[in-house]
Amino acid sequence: MSGKRLQQLGDKGGGSKRGKREVKAELSAALKVQAGRDEARRAWEKREAAQCGSVVLHSVPFQHCIIHSFFENTKFLDGLKEELLTLRFHEKSNDLYKFQQSEDLKSRNEPHISALRDVLFVDFRQWLSEVTGVELERTVDVSCAQYNYTDTLLCHDDELEGRRFAFILYLVPEWSEADGGTLDLYNTDERTQPGFIVKSLVPSWNTLAFFEVSPVSFHQVSEVLTEEKCRLSVSGWFHGPSVERPLRCLDPAPIRNPHIPRDHEILYEWINPAYLSFEYQSQIQEEFEESSEILLKDFLKEEKFRAVCSALETHNIDWELLGPPNRRCYKKAKGELPDALSACMELLQSEAFFLFLSNLSGLKLHFLAPDNEDSDEGESSSGDNARSSSQRDGAENAGPAAESEGDKVPTCTGELRHWEHGHYTMIHDNDPERQEFALDLLLFCGCEDWETEYGGFTSYIAKEEDEELLTVYPENNCLALVYRDKETMRFVKHINHKSLKRDANRCNRTGFWDFAFVYYE
Repeated sequence: MSGKRLQQLGDKGGGSKRGKREVKAELSAALKVQAGRDEARRAWEKREAAQCGSVVLHSVPFQHCIIHSFFENTKFLDGLKEELLTLRFHEKSNDLYKFQQSEDLKSRNEPHISALRDVLFVDFRQWLSEVTGVELERTVDVSCAQYNYTDTLLCHDDELEGRRFAFILYLVPEWSEADGGTLDLYNTDERTQPGFIVKSLVPSWNTLAFFEVSPVSFHQVSEVLTEEKCRLSVSGWFHGPSVERPLRCLDPAPIRNPHIPRDHEILYEWINPAYLSFEYQSQIQEEFEESSEILLKDFLKEEKFRAVCSALETHNIDWELLGPPNRRCYKKAKGELPDALSACMELLQSEAFFLFLSNLSGLKLHFLAPDNEDSDEGESSSGDNARSSSQRDGAENAGPAAESEGDKVPTCTGELRHWEHGHYTMIHDNDPERQEFALDLLLFCGCEDWETEYGGFTSYIAKEEDEELLTVYPENNCLALVYRDKETMRFVKHINHKSLKRDANRCNRTGFWDFAFVYYE
């Protein structure tokens, strides 16, 4: 677990200092034939599949079009590629994507880039407007992207005020589906939620793909799997009149449960004795209140941890793949669990553990825990000792009969998760867990030799910012506690292809597991 900040590279220059020479680019002659435009317009209006020369239109899973041999002169593209590769690219990485992007190409003065803008902003904009029947603005967003090994852009719909059409011009070497980097299109259900990939478009040189941005235009750039090639493209959006959007589908709020009645003996059975020392708990609480996070290594007793890992590795567990893919993709255990896993889940939901977490965090997760206001009054050594004594007595007495009328009942949600190649979670505005303060708990299993470069770490960021506040890395038998407020969001970074090299050396084991709980005061 560590905090870190992303560094952004910026090109301060407004363009090339070289003298500008005249370069002319032209659309493919096939795009200038009026009969072909008319045929494409009729097919687009009727939402039909059609091939009009080099223009191929499709309607499934949503309307999109592929234009082969987009530029008439491929030598122009050679010069364009050379200019683009001299630009300074910014490393882009968050919950949704990882790739390198140039600045907006509207600010560049290189001759080939200028000629590209002329074609896109004038000739192709007019062609697109005529074919689709949408009056498009002169403003066009356009930039260059490089996707290298393990880079990806996960499932999203591109919707933003004013965007009407997305386009991608590919400047790639010979490319195959095995190289990854395909443009994957998702189907949607009756609630416009993305479901499964139903079509994958393989990039090819001098090919442009476009689609209308809509509530169902869910797509992704699949992870690049080749280490030898770069997926270079120019992409952006044409703008036009806004269209009415349906309300976003909301996730159901997770079911919260109060603690289950188990006394302090369950702690002594499972937890490393070092963490049951009240002096050590006071030290942990002081550190936690200072930073709002802590990592407790070797948390479970060794024999208990081995039993949990053995159950995960050898038993048949019913795993459910969770979606939708624009929000999450990982497996959750459901149904009856093996004894060791069921017992571990019971520990994390037990009344004694709620009180134990109160001792570690200073939060009121049990009626015997002091109120924060009370603990702040008369802060002194004797006060700390009195508080520890009260909590010590409570830990001994926590059990089925421990009740307090009139107090708000602390609750929790929890699940056992399996993380493998391709899994992730994403931040979304309607996440029901973002609406209040909470204590996150993660307990990791099966992640020995896990490297940071594989992904799978949990990042905490401030609302509407990309800079990381805190990163929790998977580490065997480590318990991570993080207290977050309403302005803090979290996601699990996409697990990339590099992780498969590690898994190839392990018998019957892929990825890792974690117990993920959230506690509410």
